[in-house]
This record gives sequence, structure tokens and C-alpha cells, in this order.
Amino acid sequence: QVQLAESGGGLVQPGGSLRLSCAASGSIFRLYAMGWYRQAPGKQRELVANIRNDDGTTTYADSVKGRFTISRDNAKNTVYLQMSSLKPEDTAAYYCVARLAMIGGAPTSHWGQGTQVTVSS
Repeated sequence: QVQLAESGGGLVQPGGSLRLSCAASGSIFRLYAMGWYRQAPGKQRELVANIRNDDGTTTYADSVKGRFTISRDNAKNTVYLQMSSLKPEDTAAYYCVARLAMIGGAPTSHWGQGTQVTVSS
């Protein structure tokens, strides 16, 4: 079993900042990448940012480039999303995802429960 524990969501005013964290635990043999998706009401889930474990290569959605920063702590199997200059359109449920292999298994994606981010004055 694999668990993803997310934290850091909440209510923030436009222009403010939040940091999301996601820690993966359980029977992890190899962790390939971690990232964040978000889903606003009535919209499809979309990639926000992703980071590879081996070389740290990052990918960002165009809408968050220059405002969000993804980072990782490999020793803790943890990924962070620092969000700055937040806008009302960033309001969504944010989901952590980990691409990993369990002992004796093929790589699969595992999802967290989601954490709500609301940007409003």
C-alpha cells in the first residue's frame, strides 16, 4: 500500500502565497516523479507542475509559470508546491500524484485525497 499525505491548502487573499506539501509513504520501491494537478468546479483536472526524482526536471502549466515553484526532498519522498501571486482563478482542489513502483510491481500513478485552495478577498 502507498499513502500520499497532502497539507497546506486554505483560504488566501489575491496576491498571497501558500505552500502545499505531499509526502509519499508505504511499500515504495522506486519513486519516479511527483506532481500536482488541480480541478476547479465544472472543469477538467489539469496538470499544475511535475518534478522528476532522478534529475529534478520540472514541468509547469503556462498559467502558473513564474508564480509557482515545485521542489522535492528525495530523502523524505516529499514534494512541495510554493504558490505565490495567487489569483482567484487558482481556486481549485489540488491533488498530489506520485509515479512509483512498489516492490515487485510495475510503475503506476497514485493520487492523494486533494486539498482545497481558495483565493478570495
